Amino acid sequence: MKKVIGAIILLLALIGVFFIGKQFGGKTVSQQVVSNSMIVREIAELASLEVQGNASIKRSNVDNDGTWGGNMKKLFIESTIQVQVPYTAKYGVNVDDKNFNIDVAEKKVTVTLPAPRLLSYELKVDQMQTSNKKGLLMFQDDETYTDVQKKLYQESRGQLQQNVTYLQQSKDKIKNTIARYYAPLGYEVQLKFGNDAAVTILPLKKD
Repeated sequence: MKKVIGAIILLLALIGVFFIGKQFGGKTVSQQVVSNSMIVREIAELASLEVQGNASIKRSNVDNDGTWGGNMKKLFIESTIQVQVPYTAKYGVNVDDKNFNIDVAEKKVTVTLPAPRLLSYELKVDQMQTSNKKGLLMFQDDETYTDVQKKLYQESRGQLQQNVTYLQQSKDKIKNTIARYYAPLGYEVQLKFGNDAAVTILPLKKD
């Protein structure tokens, strides 16, 4: 429900600015529309990137080397656990007054945002798939399963936090959404993420 409401707000904002841009045409656009921090902040936060995938882990106390000794270990003392869980991850920006700014100078707007990051990570444990191979002398150990699941969460979350591809896709989505907001207004728009250099995402519209 929250996503639907957010999408409606974003759509109404874009439509509103589009008609304002058409109405003013070559005239000077209201400074209040250009520098409306509340709308731009809302747009940036709503333009989050959601990705889905599968996290997996395997833990075993034996090597599958095919040797006689290895085969004996597998027969009697093997303890191999595999776990696979679907996940949903959300990337975007968490905006507050300290890391957000809109600077307007003549026909140029510079929007400063924090760098995108992993905002949330959810393992769908109700869809978890597991497999377990035990040697003849091994017994079921629930604590081992718990430990493996905990490690799976920590490792997969850490990998997603550093996923350059998803972080760049998040930047691109925010860039495109903010560009659509400003497109009807005829301004050059630059966007700056964190410590990155500002880049032009919308060139100045020629009269």
